[in-house]
Amino acid sequence: MPLQYQSGFGNACATEALPGALPHGRNSPQQCPYGLYAEQLSGSAFTAPRAENRRSWLYRIRPGVVHKPFAPFEGAPQWRSTFGEGPVTPNQLRWSPLPIPDAPTDFVAGVQTWGGNGSPDEQAGVGIHLYAANRSMDGRFFYNADAEMLIVPQLGRLRLATELGLIELEPCEIAVIPRGVRLRVELLDGQARGYLLENFGAPLRLPELGPIGSNGLANARDFLAPVAWYEDIEGDFELIAKFTGGFWRAPLTHSPLNVVAWHGTHAPYKYDLRLFNTVGSISYDHPDPSIFTVLTSPSDTPGTANLDFAIFPPRILAMENTFRPPWFHRNVASEFMGLVQGVYDAKAEGFAPGGASLHNCMSGHGPDADTFEKASVADTSKPHYIRDTMAFMFETRRVIRPTAHALASPQLQGDYYQCWQGLKKHFNPERA
Repeated sequence: MPLQYQSGFGNACATEALPGALPHGRNSPQQCPYGLYAEQLSGSAFTAPRAENRRSWLYRIRPGVVHKPFAPFEGAPQWRSTFGEGPVTPNQLRWSPLPIPDAPTDFVAGVQTWGGNGSPDEQAGVGIHLYAANRSMDGRFFYNADAEMLIVPQLGRLRLATELGLIELEPCEIAVIPRGVRLRVELLDGQARGYLLENFGAPLRLPELGPIGSNGLANARDFLAPVAWYEDIEGDFELIAKFTGGFWRAPLTHSPLNVVAWHGTHAPYKYDLRLFNTVGSISYDHPDPSIFTVLTSPSDTPGTANLDFAIFPPRILAMENTFRPPWFHRNVASEFMGLVQGVYDAKAEGFAPGGASLHNCMSGHGPDADTFEKASVADTSKPHYIRDTMAFMFETRRVIRPTAHALASPQLQGDYYQCWQGLKKHFNPERA
C-alpha cells in the first residue's frame, strides 16, 4: 500500500495512529490516552518567533530518555564535523561516483565526508558527505544532534522509518530530517548511493519569491510530512548519536520508533524535485542560478545564505541571441555539485551520476570546451529542450574545505586545465 502523507511546508500538523491518541485541548495532560507519555521535541529556542519556531509534541509508548548511558562508539562512522585549518586549494575539483561497498555496510556506516565549513558548536556552516550502502540498518537507530540532514538519493530507494512516521524516497526526491529525530534507514533495492548534507545553521526553509510573486519554484503544497506510525517491539538494539562531531552508542531494550501520535512543526519531510516550477528568461541572457533555489538556510547577513540548495532540472531554454548554458563565472560563494541522473548541460563529458564537483570561492568555472563550442553556434531562434536530467548544488557563503580523504580520492579529468584545453581562441580585433 502506498504510504500516506500530510502536505504543506512548515505546517502545524496533527496525526494519530490510534483513534483518540492525541490529547484533547492540552499538550501535557495529567494522564495521556492509552497510557502514553507526552514528550516535547524542540528544534528551535522556546522564544523563537512563531513563524520560525520548530517544536512537536510526541505521545509515545516509552519516553526518549529510556536507554542505558551513552559511551563513545568504538568503530564509529568516519563522519567529520570539523574540516581543518590552513589554506585550501583553489583548484576546481571533480570526483567519480562512490563504489558500492563489498563488505556489509548500512547507511550510517556508509557515509564518507567530502568537505564542509563551520561547525555544530557555531551553529553555522555545513558538512557535505557522500554515502554508499548495501544493507538496511538492522537493530540500530540513529539521530543527529549536530545538524539537520538533507538526503539526496542517486541510486536505490530508501525507506526512512522515523519517530514521526514513514517516508519512502527514490532518486529525484529529497528528504529532510530535523535535528534530534531518531530513525532507521532501510534499503528497498539492496543497495543505495547518494549525497548527504548536514546543515549546522538555521533550519531550511522556502526562499522568498520577491518580484516573482506568489507562485513558482518549489510549491509549499508539494512538501510531504509523514502520518503517525509506530512499532512496539522489544529486543537488543542500539541508539547511535552524533553529538559535537563525535559518535556515541547507547544500548536499548526496545525500538524508539514508538510514537503513536504527534502534533507540531518539527517533523521530517520529503519533496519530489520533478515538481519544481522552473523560472527562466524568455527574452535574453541567462539569469543567476538563484532562480533554481529549492530550500535555503539563512545566515545573520540578509540575502546571504548559510546554505542554498538549488537544482538544475528538465527545462526549456528560449533566450535568443544568447549563450544558453551557464556562463563562465567566478563568485564569492562556494559551490558543491552533484548529479542524480542524465547529463548536466554545462558538462557534457566527465560528470557522471553519483559524481561530484567543487568550485570554491573565486575559482573560475563554467561549461566544458565541447559545450561552449556547440552553444556558440546553436540556432537560438528555436527553443532548446533539456530533458531527463537532474543536477543539484549546495552553495554556501563560506569556503568549502575538502577532507584529506576527498583530496586523495580518484578525480575525473585530472584538472580543469586539461578539461578546457580544447577551447578555441575567438579573439578577432576586426570583428565587431
